[in-house]
Amino acid sequence: MAEVILNTGNFETEVLKSELPVLVDFWATWCGPCRMLAPTISKIAEEYEGRVKVCKLDVDEEPAIAQKYGISSIPTLMVFKNGSVVQSTVGVVPKAAIEGMLA
Repeated sequence: MAEVILNTGNFETEVLKSELPVLVDFWATWCGPCRMLAPTISKIAEEYEGRVKVCKLDVDEEPAIAQKYGISSIPTLMVFKNGSVVQSTVGVVPKAAIEGMLA
């Protein structure tokens, strides 16, 4: 399963009301570190399919959501469980660190 692309219309359903834990990648097309992290995010989406929902939110296209969650630097990864943020990290991090966030 590919990552879910988030927007104002589906954020509540896909993230806040999800029964699965949700990993949200806050990114932008112009962000070099975001592009570096993208293959890792895709791999996690494949490996954790059915256990974790992996989503991407372009902060330029959805600034209100990014602002609501205090995103000031990208890439930022947040893990939501039951509609709340339970883990977050900023910058390019190794796959093992992201997997640790999901444990």
